[in-house]
Amino acid sequence: GSDPDAALYWLARMIHAGENPRFIARRIVIQAAEDVGNADPLALVVATSAAHAVEYVGMPEARIPLAQAAIYLACAPKSNASYMGINRAMQDVAEKRAEPVPVHLRDTSYRGAKKLGHGKGYKYPHDHPGGWVEQDYLPEGIKSQTYYQPTQNGREAGIKDRLERLKALKTKPGKNS
Repeated sequence: GSDPDAALYWLARMIHAGENPRFIARRIVIQAAEDVGNADPLALVVATSAAHAVEYVGMPEARIPLAQAAIYLACAPKSNASYMGINRAMQDVAEKRAEPVPVHLRDTSYRGAKKLGHGKGYKYPHDHPGGWVEQDYLPEGIKSQTYYQPTQNGREAGIKDRLERLKALKTKPGKNS
């Protein structure tokens, strides 16, 4: 939720009941990634810092960084797009046959790789304007699949806008080719 007072109340209840602060910290870290995600990427930094503080300072002082993290998460914009995206990808991996790695993305660091055609056709993004080049990174059988569907919440709105601009470039002939 988005209620810092409720976050503090339930945190206090768990601490008072004797819940292991490591468990609380783990749940805060998961909430940062699952419920806030890229809407505010700093949430995960705050949460992992609180988890580290639990180990470093111990109780009763660890209640303070736990409270700071709980408040931060309650007040942060929310997105579960990363959570939903990995779940979609995991489902595809579990239900479909494993697709081969595209030849241009295969490892070229060993002797004989070039003879196998590994790396052929790879375009180094940093050699192109904006660090982007039109290139398929997914296997042939799933190259049109979309797993990550960013929201318009918080900083993720900027990610969504950038991905939409890049997608539009893909449809324009002659761009970055």
